[in-house]
Amino acid sequence: MVYPDTFEGFAVQSAETWTQPKRTEYTPRPFEDTDVDIKVIACGVCGSDVHTVTGGWGACPYPLVVGHEIVGHVVRVGSKATTGLRVGDRVGVGAQAFACLQCQQCKNDNEIYCKHQLDTYGATFPGGFVSQGGYASHVRVHVYFVFPIPDALETKLVAPMLCAGATAFSPLYRNGAAPGKKVGIVGIGGIGHFGILFGKALGAEVWAISRSNAKKGDALKLGADGYIATQEKDWAAPHAMTFDLIVNCANSSKNFNLDDYLSLLDVNGKFINVGLPEGDGFQIHPFKMLGNAAVFGFSHIASRKEILYMLELAAEKRIKPWVETVPVGEEGCGTALKRCRDNDVRYRFTLVDYEKAFN
Repeated sequence: MVYPDTFEGFAVQSAETWTQPKRTEYTPRPFEDTDVDIKVIACGVCGSDVHTVTGGWGACPYPLVVGHEIVGHVVRVGSKATTGLRVGDRVGVGAQAFACLQCQQCKNDNEIYCKHQLDTYGATFPGGFVSQGGYASHVRVHVYFVFPIPDALETKLVAPMLCAGATAFSPLYRNGAAPGKKVGIVGIGGIGHFGILFGKALGAEVWAISRSNAKKGDALKLGADGYIATQEKDWAAPHAMTFDLIVNCANSSKNFNLDDYLSLLDVNGKFINVGLPEGDGFQIHPFKMLGNAAVFGFSHIASRKEILYMLELAAEKRIKPWVETVPVGEEGCGTALKRCRDNDVRYRFTLVDYEKAFN
């Protein structure tokens, strides 16, 4: 079989032209015997894509093809790619493309915290090759980070689960979201709406927490048991020390009174952040955490084990995120990136029509 020497994608050329990606041909890193090549059929548009191409998270290796919520079909399997994938399988790829798989973290299903982990796009691999993402005809990924997708999950709906869904699912799963637990989801956006869906799927009582009542109707339709609007006077007092876990999915820390949120936690309750605001972030005073022995922490995407379980759970519970589709292309990618930056989506984009774009 003849395999392509080059891939094509829609690459952002600079921070000044981030809404104008250009069709670009590039050479992927050399294929290794633990790799899988995937012909892309859909890709979610993530807030991380915007933070990256605008330079909001720091230097970016332009030109760059972003996208790490990838769904496609396997077209090539390395001789040592031993997870059972076959050519033709429908698979997914998230935000991570490599880890050493030998260290303590990797062996404990914490490969997302491996010191050698590399991202699906924008990471420099040996030989100087910069990884490119899913706004492209194909992707090349180590087989460990390629996940079979259950037949019950629709392509356009499963794509955003591979980063946004996984990012919400991991802290819920790791921190005991289950029947009898009360969970708060702060920020009802791309990640936060998954927080409601997966919190309920895991059996917890789930409350949506947002600045105003604008998204109350959406939150209740998604399955939330309750809703808190933080612009209301003394909003935190009726809920003091009643939450076991709060997952903060907000992408801004502006005018965010962290003390009020921490006051919601029961003794030893946890406040876990998955949103990554640009700028200086939060300031915490230890005295504000003594009254309930609150735990303040962070979570980064999800492990292979967690993603596989998340996909099974999504299929079993028939979880349906709110997704708008956009045809992939220079115009489509640019429009989706801009609307994502403007929060003009409820609640995720998936790029589709790859067959038309790449013939």
